[in-house]
Amino acid sequence: MSVLKKLAGETAIYGLSSILTRLVTWILLTPYFTGRAFKDTPGEYGQINDLYFWIALLLVFTTYRMETAFFRFGRKQEDLNAAFSTASRSLLLSTALITLLLLAFLQPLAAALRYGDRPDYVFWFLLIVAVDTLTALPFARLRLESRPLRFAFLKITGIALNIAFIFFFFELCPWMQRKGWAFAEAIYRPENKVAYVFISNFLASATVLLLLLPQYWRIRPFAFDAALWRKMMLYALPLIPAGIAAIINQLVGVPMIKELASPDLKQNLALAGIYAAATKFAVMMNLFTQAYNYAAEPFFFRHSGQSDDKRVYGQAALAFTLVGCIAFLGIMFYIDIIQYLLGKNYREALGVVPILLIANLFLGLYYNFSIWFKLADRTRFASYIALSGMAITLTVNIWLIPNPNVSYYAPAWASLGCYGFMALAAWYTGRKRYPIPYPLGRIGLYIALSLGFYALGLGVEQLTVGNLWGGLAGKTGLLLSFLGIVFLLERRRIRAFLK
Repeated sequence: MSVLKKLAGETAIYGLSSILTRLVTWILLTPYFTGRAFKDTPGEYGQINDLYFWIALLLVFTTYRMETAFFRFGRKQEDLNAAFSTASRSLLLSTALITLLLLAFLQPLAAALRYGDRPDYVFWFLLIVAVDTLTALPFARLRLESRPLRFAFLKITGIALNIAFIFFFFELCPWMQRKGWAFAEAIYRPENKVAYVFISNFLASATVLLLLLPQYWRIRPFAFDAALWRKMMLYALPLIPAGIAAIINQLVGVPMIKELASPDLKQNLALAGIYAAATKFAVMMNLFTQAYNYAAEPFFFRHSGQSDDKRVYGQAALAFTLVGCIAFLGIMFYIDIIQYLLGKNYREALGVVPILLIANLFLGLYYNFSIWFKLADRTRFASYIALSGMAITLTVNIWLIPNPNVSYYAPAWASLGCYGFMALAAWYTGRKRYPIPYPLGRIGLYIALSLGFYALGLGVEQLTVGNLWGGLAGKTGLLLSFLGIVFLLERRRIRAFLK
């Protein structure tokens, strides 16, 4: 249990940066964007989320999963510097070439994305991609060296700066402009609100990159090992299709609503903005999954090099499921309150939240079950499974989004079908090739129990219509009952973990 406790500790610290800080961002920016900045313009909010999909997708190409290859070839202390130096030089050169090439074709690229009248949006997102690409490897090194506090500090710094810059452009600049300050007159235009979101992101990311530069400078010699680079590329290249599929599976709902919901682009962007706002509730589960994955991937690589005991992978999957189920119930039982974090014009899509929460729970299980093909150097299975999931995502969305009776529910159901399939496929393919003793019975039991308690919560809502506090009291009792059942069934594991 001490091994699992170490994983839990690192997950908690990574969670400080990827959950707590994002939660603060969500609590501050989501109400601000949906209730003030873009209160009556959900189409502009849709544009922001649409462009962030393309940022995430392009990052897969610009990083070409080199950080995962670095985990694989730098996990031994004597190999770490050579792997980091080789990967760094590769990324520095490729990032410069890709960025310059895309900037040379800025206007055609903006037109292809249907932002031909605002190429500045695409300009700023290309700069964000370049900077974030160059921070990927230093962040990966912090994870591999088990330095989660430094990792958390830098992530928190970036998010805090992003929030500060947004409020500077959206609140302070208009105030200074009203006071007649020439400085504000020169840099602020009310019609550039969407652009200011991306400018804020770039400034924050660039600051973090400056803070990470010592990670590059400390490498001596800063050499390039061609033979090692070829091995790293052969390891990483099969993961690129998987990375593309992962972004599409997770974020494609907004751009597909934009393109398919109706012939009216403006109406579609508004619908995409409303859907994107609702998904922010599910992001809480996704951020927990991300924090877990941040800690688990390098942790499992280190553990595999120190021990042949595979039971820890099964124990980690069970622990993840338990926390995920508790998070699911916690969010859904109190959504009557947290819904007010959204502007009232953005609340109509809240029905997608429980679907997306369960989908992200299955995504976390996929991360657990898929560790076998990374440890066994069979990374091509990541591509097979992720591409199959992508086919499910795209098929369901293309089929259902044009149906006005389904519309923004389509991406949520597509995510659930995709991640459910991917988790099952990762477990099934690993049974014979890299068998791990997962406690599938208990994992399935807790998922079923959480869904059952959620159904009971819906019943409580029906019985307490018009009585908000009575409903919350009833659902709090259900949540405590679920926790009590978990403790009774897992008390020996919990006591062993706490020792």
